[in-house]
Amino acid sequence: MFNSLFSRMLATYLSVMLAILALLGITVAGMFQNQYLTEQEGELRREAEEVTNTIITKYLDAEKRPVASEELLAAARKHDALLQLVFVDQAFGNVCMYDKASSKWLPVAESYFSGEAGEIISTGETRIESNSFSGWLDFPTMSIACPIKAEDGSAVGAMFFHTDMSVIHNSIRQVYMDVLLSACVSVILAFLAVSYITVRMTKPITDMRNIVRRFSKGEFEARVKVSSTDEVGELAQSFNAMADVLDKLENSRRSFVANVSHELRSPLTSMRGFLEAMQDGTVPEEEYGKYLGIVIEENKRMTAMVNDLLDLARIESGQTILNKKSFDINELIIRTLLTFEARIDAGKLEVKMDFDQEHTFVEADPDQIAQVIRNLIDNSIKFSPNGGLLTLESKVDKKQVLISVKDEGAGISPEDLPYVFDRFYKGEKAHTPKGSSSGIGLSIVKRIIEQHNETITVSSRQGEGTCFTFSLKLCEQQGRARSLASQRR
Repeated sequence: MFNSLFSRMLATYLSVMLAILALLGITVAGMFQNQYLTEQEGELRREAEEVTNTIITKYLDAEKRPVASEELLAAARKHDALLQLVFVDQAFGNVCMYDKASSKWLPVAESYFSGEAGEIISTGETRIESNSFSGWLDFPTMSIACPIKAEDGSAVGAMFFHTDMSVIHNSIRQVYMDVLLSACVSVILAFLAVSYITVRMTKPITDMRNIVRRFSKGEFEARVKVSSTDEVGELAQSFNAMADVLDKLENSRRSFVANVSHELRSPLTSMRGFLEAMQDGTVPEEEYGKYLGIVIEENKRMTAMVNDLLDLARIESGQTILNKKSFDINELIIRTLLTFEARIDAGKLEVKMDFDQEHTFVEADPDQIAQVIRNLIDNSIKFSPNGGLLTLESKVDKKQVLISVKDEGAGISPEDLPYVFDRFYKGEKAHTPKGSSSGIGLSIVKRIIEQHNETITVSSRQGEGTCFTFSLKLCEQQGRARSLASQRR
């Protein structure tokens, strides 16, 4: 769903807008909520002062007590609240006042919080709490508890004033709903606007994508229509210029492969003529050794070059089908290395094999990977000095296996290093090998590794040698076994 540029841009813009709207909505709603609660808290404090003043000036006086009781009851009714008074002097008792016409305070009307009252009387502090009757009442409350102090400063009791916060909470909830509704409308409008803008922005890129798909089918004559002079128009012009270059390169490649293949077959025919001449006696018998050596070496070199060209053409055309299976890469390295035993002995090379594990299983095409290892070893032997060290390594890295082939040759210059894997790259540009090179082997290696969806890298320092490293997928069973072993450790 989110593979296209349009969907990603649309999702990105909308996500940013939703985040901004959500942050703004939460901030605004939070400000309103804090404002409501702060005002309610201030109102409670003012009412508590009036109530305590009425108690001190009137309620404690027996003659004025009936009038004070009416005033206190009126205050409770005004705020639809529950007023509870706890006195130190038991003669006054405990007083509970609320609007008897409503039964909502009835479940907690006779709860006087004697323990809390004693603490408030002793400490003289004022407390404001929310939902003191949670679990007893089905509506939210805000309560203030404060000491009742006589004119001489002594505490004569404690007052509890509980108010119903349903209206305040409903107002806060309505603010959240208004913000949510505004956000929904904004998202719809933003979706329409962003969709229109995104379509206009991505259409030229979509056209380029379709042209690229035609390129993949070999239709290099396709071009993008340039309809603007902005950055997208410049991109389209650059794209067409690139298409022209690709078209020329593809024609050059096809022509080159055809010409090289033809040129290679001609010398092979000539060499066959030398052999036939020796067979019918045209060449003196004493010259056989000289010409046979030349013919055989040239035949091997040119045949290998033709095979490399055909392998490269087959890989690039997609005709090579991978036959992936699980096999021991260490065993394959050793088996492949043995085929070079004669050349290793001739060059007096020292071989070092450094394997993380005795057996390391990978998932790949063994025949193709054998060709990769063979080409890399062949390349390293060519560029290794007599008596040099040839190092072969396999190391497990998480879910991958890294295979390295390293020599101690003259190395590759920094100027040549980026082109090592290019087809027909000649190693002689970087350093002089002991044998000739077609410049195709490493290109084949890279194509095979890419077919496996893996990577190959090269590192080299002049005078110190060259190291090729490629990755393969670790066999799942061995990966799990390695993970379990690591956990046990």
